[in-house]
Amino acid sequence: MSSQLLRLAGLVLGVMMMAVSAHADALKDEIAPTGKLRVAIGISPAGGAFWSTKTESGGYAGVPVDLGREMAAQLGVPVEYVAYQNSGQITDAAANTSWDVTFLPKDPERATKMTFGPIYEVADATYIVKPGSTVQTFADLDQDGVKVAAVNNTTTMRGAIAHLKHAKVAGYQTYDEIFNLLKSGEVDAFALSRDQLHAMAKKIPGARVLDETFKQTVTAIAVPLNHPLAAAFAARFMTEAVANGTLRKAYDDNGMKDAPIRTGTK
Repeated sequence: MSSQLLRLAGLVLGVMMMAVSAHADALKDEIAPTGKLRVAIGISPAGGAFWSTKTESGGYAGVPVDLGREMAAQLGVPVEYVAYQNSGQITDAAANTSWDVTFLPKDPERATKMTFGPIYEVADATYIVKPGSTVQTFADLDQDGVKVAAVNNTTTMRGAIAHLKHAKVAGYQTYDEIFNLLKSGEVDAFALSRDQLHAMAKKIPGARVLDETFKQTVTAIAVPLNHPLAAAFAARFMTEAVANGTLRKAYDDNGMKDAPIRTGTK
């Protein structure tokens, strides 16, 4: 190869490297404007594909915690977790730049407030009834005077309101609050995903999870609106996490070894 061709190849390579570097800098500026990747997480004792838990050391554990840590490592920035009581609060904070990425249940209302990437969990939503309840079916539950609890401003709460025509759906801020109300019999039922309700039933003797399903909830990665570079990176990250086993490891490390990976496009 002539020296002229070598110089030309060097110039092309240099331009390409500068373009890659410029893109990486633009991505970091958009997805981690504070210099850290701020991952919004919802806290409850239940854990699961969306919920995270507090550890005895004062940190956090959960599938979103592990995914956020890996995402930050790929970007080459530190990770910071921003904790909320529920997914509704994460949604409300989407417009005020207090977080950069999250993993939460998706529905049409939320899709107007943030950009979602690939779905990585599909879960059945149902109800758990209080100890001593005679309710066996949705028809039994959907009666005047029956009080059903849900985590406030969540996709499951909106689904329960649409599903129940006679029973009253009341929203509460935290899983812990509803747990105590159900255990004491102050609410008749609680709407949530089936796997989390089965975990709850083990802690409340006499409580039962109903067999029927009133909706499917889907959980996905998301970034604030008008962040196209962040959205593209998040989508690629989640697709690769499913394919390369990162998501499977996060499930296994957080008590979900029996949970299948269920992706979707809704």
